[in-house]
Amino acid sequence: MASALEDPILIRNFKGHKDAVTSVAFSPNTKALATSSLDRYLMIWNLRPNSKAFRFAGHMEGVTSVEFSPDGQLLASASQDRTARLWIPCVHGESTPLKGHTASVRSVNFSHDGQYLVTASNDKLVKVWSIYTQTVLFTLFQHTHWVRCAKYSPDGRLIVSCSEDKSVKIWDVRNRICVDNIIDCDGFANYVDFSPDGTCIACAGSDHTVKIWDIRTNKLLQNHQVHRAAINYTAFHPSGNYLITASTDGTIKIIDLLGGRLLYTLHGHEGPVLSVAFAKGGEIFASGGLDTQVLLWKTNFDAFEYKKVLKKHMRRIHVDEPPHLLDIYPRSPHRHDGKPQSVEIDPSHDVADMRTFDPTVIDISSSFSSCQAKASPSLARPSMSQDVVNNEDALQPPASPSPTMSKRVSQTENLGHAVEEPVGISPVLSNALEHIVEQLDVLTLTISILEQRLTLTEDKVKECLENQERVLLSTGN
Repeated sequence: MASALEDPILIRNFKGHKDAVTSVAFSPNTKALATSSLDRYLMIWNLRPNSKAFRFAGHMEGVTSVEFSPDGQLLASASQDRTARLWIPCVHGESTPLKGHTASVRSVNFSHDGQYLVTASNDKLVKVWSIYTQTVLFTLFQHTHWVRCAKYSPDGRLIVSCSEDKSVKIWDVRNRICVDNIIDCDGFANYVDFSPDGTCIACAGSDHTVKIWDIRTNKLLQNHQVHRAAINYTAFHPSGNYLITASTDGTIKIIDLLGGRLLYTLHGHEGPVLSVAFAKGGEIFASGGLDTQVLLWKTNFDAFEYKKVLKKHMRRIHVDEPPHLLDIYPRSPHRHDGKPQSVEIDPSHDVADMRTFDPTVIDISSSFSSCQAKASPSLARPSMSQDVVNNEDALQPPASPSPTMSKRVSQTENLGHAVEEPVGISPVLSNALEHIVEQLDVLTLTISILEQRLTLTEDKVKECLENQERVLLSTGN
């Protein structure tokens, strides 16, 4: 069982939505969290203590998905009002609707370069949009039932989509054709996403399972039956070694993909969990549920203590046993090994309550001024001063509605923040330096271990040569 320091802990909860939270998404710099809800609102929560939250109104019906662009300058949202929408997260609440679907839009996802957006809808279609022109570039239409989700691959060359027709399709973006089709007879996938290296996909199933498929070979690598109800959402840890799942059974599970085992079961939501997401660095993750709550968790289960690393290296000094396939690239525990027990965490019993008071919420209504133009420069290339993620104060209502004045105020505030930065070494920097020193120790001892192994190898080679010489001499005699 893992120690308390390694276990995930609940560090904060956010209350502001009035209906189910359907999606959560971190900004690229991990300073803010965007959430969507069936209450028709988007919300942006600043992760700094005692900061305000901002509620954006614009959709006419429930919002089903939200995501930041890779540069953090835009937000995309999907809604049951049959539109997707692009937002500039500023006090003016500027947004542009993307109209083209004829039924509820289920998901939105940016390409890796932020130039394109893919949407999935109940009209059985997947559409790819240009961010600059806000128009449909092409439509993918081989699904025969509602499309639940569509995602770009990390390199932007593929799109994966899942539908209630029980199929998962892989699309070639350049040729706009379906290049692979995965059929699951047991149920349909509620959600699908690529692994960080783009070689695998994870499918969150309505049949209570999460499946990992290798898209290069079209083979099922892992099939985890860890929930008692449908799985609504999955998220890969940035390392690709872990997967987090959200289920209608009210729990969050963390799966070790290298070991093929369940690590943690997290309790905290009062009802179905509908969405989860890791921050860019993987050190925190968020979850949203039917209980209208957004929970923020911290974990270091992917951080290896350097002493453990050293211990592992010391074992390598000894002669290695013959390699086993699972030692090279483990997919699941060996059948003869005992399965370790997973850890269950309930914040109400297992960890200290570190939640803060609910932040003040500021309502912002969407405006449709110049941002409705097809090639709107404000949406295509928003200025850094308008980014709520980089500066929460930029969302404070200005004295004048002039964008120029807003920009000047924001620039002045940014300058003020730069002047106020402390000169001394911060605790974060101090911890980073300590971590670097520890890593240097690891490298030093690792080199020493490698030298020892090299010496052992040289001795073995020398012994083999001597034996070979004896054999040759005995043969000659």
